[in-house]
Amino acid sequence: MPRIPCVLRQLAPVLWRLHLRDYDTKQCRPTVLIASPHLTDGEHLMQTSTFLLFMAACLPLVLAPGPSVAFILTTTLSSGRRAGLSGVAGVELGYVAHVLAAVIGISAVIAASATAFTVVKVLGAGYLIWLGIQAWRSRNNTLLADLATTGARVQPAKAFQRGLLVGVLNPKTAVFFLSFLPPFVKEGAGPAWVQMSVLGLIFIAMASLPDLIWALTGSGVRRLLPGIKMKTMERFSGTVLFGLAAYSLTARRA
Repeated sequence: MPRIPCVLRQLAPVLWRLHLRDYDTKQCRPTVLIASPHLTDGEHLMQTSTFLLFMAACLPLVLAPGPSVAFILTTTLSSGRRAGLSGVAGVELGYVAHVLAAVIGISAVIAASATAFTVVKVLGAGYLIWLGIQAWRSRNNTLLADLATTGARVQPAKAFQRGLLVGVLNPKTAVFFLSFLPPFVKEGAGPAWVQMSVLGLIFIAMASLPDLIWALTGSGVRRLLPGIKMKTMERFSGTVLFGLAAYSLTARRA
């Protein structure tokens, strides 16, 4: 009998325990997917509230335009929708690399000692506060629509390569994931690396949706985003980052 990979052996109990709650006819509530509170090894699954809080924190961050959005819009307008979508794929793959690096690094820190985790937690909160201050100090009055400047035409394969570089070669992205994911890792909710992997994939999935919209709308972006300035979006994101910094200081070692 072939050996089951280590990752599958750890995830199998989670998948096995998933079941459907019966339909509540009295309150007319639809069936929802839930998980048993215990795994076979006695650990608890991540709570629904953690997922909802994480997604709520992600939403304004993934909606705020940044370098990747400028790249995607420029590629789409200059080289077509196919090249734009290829660029999106490259950017998101770059984010996967950062998530993997964060999972490996933070998991090692958590396993090392509580003191090391506290140091990382405080440094991460400080970095989020710094990002929030930078966002609020922004004087960028550029309209979102003006991000879509036309560039040189490229083939889809080249657009993918450039998108991958945009996603990977950004040190701020690496530090951001190292700061953003740990506060949502809960004690007793399973291995830290599993929790961070799931949260990282959720973030990437949420980030890919608006990026796909930018690529698909392409030339209609100026009509879809009349009068909205970068400064407004950045200050909104800055406020969210302040909240995340405060929340991260309450995180406990998993």
